[in-house]
Amino acid sequence: MSESLSRKAFLQLVGRGSLFAALGGVVGFLGSKKRRKPGLWQIDPYKCTQCGRCATHCVLSPSAVKCKHDHTMCGYCELCFGFFKTNPVALNEGAENQMCPTGAIVRRFVEDPYHEYTVKEELCIGCAKCVAGCNTFGNGSLYLQVDHSLCLDCNECAIAASCPGDAFFRTDREHPYVIKHLGPKELARWKEEEDEAS
Repeated sequence: MSESLSRKAFLQLVGRGSLFAALGGVVGFLGSKKRRKPGLWQIDPYKCTQCGRCATHCVLSPSAVKCKHDHTMCGYCELCFGFFKTNPVALNEGAENQMCPTGAIVRRFVEDPYHEYTVKEELCIGCAKCVAGCNTFGNGSLYLQVDHSLCLDCNECAIAASCPGDAFFRTDREHPYVIKHLGPKELARWKEEEDEAS
């Protein structure tokens, strides 16, 4: 009788142990899944050096990195150095005057002396020539971002691995893009919150 009780007690003990081990495994898995939240690759426009590697190092051709234009920052300049080469022949839309090698930036007259500039992302190769011009001589309203409708979300992004400015970071899937006019402090605070949440 006592032998069967001890066997019964042993089986109950094993059963409870298995149950706790299974619960512990589920909780551990869920916890590690939350910690591992990889997010998506994105570019910090305040660290980007406009080196041109986004166009040449992406596994996709053309690159998943595209130029974005923050119209709230734009001065609508007649002489936009994101659109025009440093020494344009004339201030017109001729290809010989344009900074972009693929004609991805479109210039439209608004009223004297204002012009609107929009980016045809399907033509953009992510070379950052327009971004460099806008950042050097303008107000920085042009900047690069990873287009998540194109990006393969590689485990190790080839561009991030070669980026001299360490501008690539992982961002939350709910906020995949940087809005540049919010400023570097807001971006730094947002990145801190993302790190704490993961």
